[in-house]
Amino acid sequence: MKHIIGVLVENEFGVLSRISSLFSGRGFNIESLAVAETEDPSISHMTIVTRGDEQIIEQITKQLNKLINVIKVVDFTETDHVTRGMMLIKVAVEGSKRLEVLKVVEIFRGRIIDLSAKSAIVEITGDEGKLQAFIDVLLPYGIREISRTGVVAMTREAKTKNRMRLRAV
Repeated sequence: MKHIIGVLVENEFGVLSRISSLFSGRGFNIESLAVAETEDPSISHMTIVTRGDEQIIEQITKQLNKLINVIKVVDFTETDHVTRGMMLIKVAVEGSKRLEVLKVVEIFRGRIIDLSAKSAIVEITGDEGKLQAFIDVLLPYGIREISRTGVVAMTREAKTKNRMRLRAV
């Protein structure tokens, strides 16, 4: 089963290396990794996507928590959360394909960030399902290149009765 693990770490030299070594040293694969500073420049947030059963994920979580620069570990799979990825995709737009591709981009709420006579580079964000659906739709037009970020995730706020009432008004 796929798991999305969020890790808050001290933003120091070598932390990423220690975390990736923890995974590789135990034979676990990292499918996706996104790392950036938080609102506090001394802390970074890592979003790691990996696969494993509950026992493996529990072992990964315990090992991460033992690392000295790790502040907090959260398995987002067990929480109400939002995930997003970003993709740049270069697609052929020659001739009659151009208008069709532009309509597909609009339907998926993408953005053309570069356009030439032969190709377009599209920026699109969304969950993994949306990004894969976009790729599937564009395949017949001729995809020339794809570059994707890793998944980023954030837990949702707990819904309260007051918040629910405010929305109902």
